Amino acid sequence: MSTNPDAMTRIAEALERVSPPAAEVPEFSAASAFLWHVAPDRLQPVPQVKRVALDLLVGIDRARDTLLANTEQFAKGFAANNALLWGARGMGKSSLVKAIHAHVSETHPLKLIELQREDLPSVGRLLTLLRTADTERFVLFCDDLSFSHDDEHYKSLKAVLDGGIEGRPENVILYATSNRRHLMPRDMIENERGSAINPSEAVEEKVSLSDRFGLWLGFHPCDQDQFLAMIRGYCDAHNVAIDDDTLREEAIEWQQTRGSRSGRVAWQYFTDLAGRKGVALS
Repeated sequence: MSTNPDAMTRIAEALERVSPPAAEVPEFSAASAFLWHVAPDRLQPVPQVKRVALDLLVGIDRARDTLLANTEQFAKGFAANNALLWGARGMGKSSLVKAIHAHVSETHPLKLIELQREDLPSVGRLLTLLRTADTERFVLFCDDLSFSHDDEHYKSLKAVLDGGIEGRPENVILYATSNRRHLMPRDMIENERGSAINPSEAVEEKVSLSDRFGLWLGFHPCDQDQFLAMIRGYCDAHNVAIDDDTLREEAIEWQQTRGSRSGRVAWQYFTDLAGRKGVALS
């Protein structure tokens, strides 16, 4: 039976497109943070990460101290836990991860890699790539993580949390943020419990995903004093002059128009204030 060389070439090229070559190990010294992309697989250096200084994060002292200690342990090569930061919107969950990375990476070769939820199916390939790194240690960061009832991406996350038969690389840890403690809507949990033949088994697999995080750090809405302290801290750090009475009056009016108080709302007010004062924010 004869074989057409052109046909074999086309088949080989098609297979390469379906199964692209493994990503090359990047020069990790090029940056302290990277973005993971697929199609093709690659780690994109981030020259400058947008983040808030650790000492400007107000009202989350317990979460800050716990996550900082865990990250320092990991960076030194000691045992450490994956962490789930959950709770109120705009209260500094993702800001805390980035701020702690900046703080710890000043003295240790710790890299931050942001992984999008929709790219979770590729996490096995990413772990294979990071496993080959000799000196660096990596915090995988998945921001705003949550799953719907028909979402299968959560199964890929178990490769990071449990590692499967090969085990998670000892130089990789996962930090994720979510508005939901169990990573899926409460009404979805209740609906599945109410309609399933075996209610406890209906949601156990998905709910147990959050149990695989060794650290659960809760973030709760701030009070008015904390809200004002956040803004005062931003003003002092960026040399924006405003007296306490005016700041209090304007900030309270600002948060009332937004219908909430949070670190995000505090920063939005401060951004407006800095603009009115003619101050550029770097």
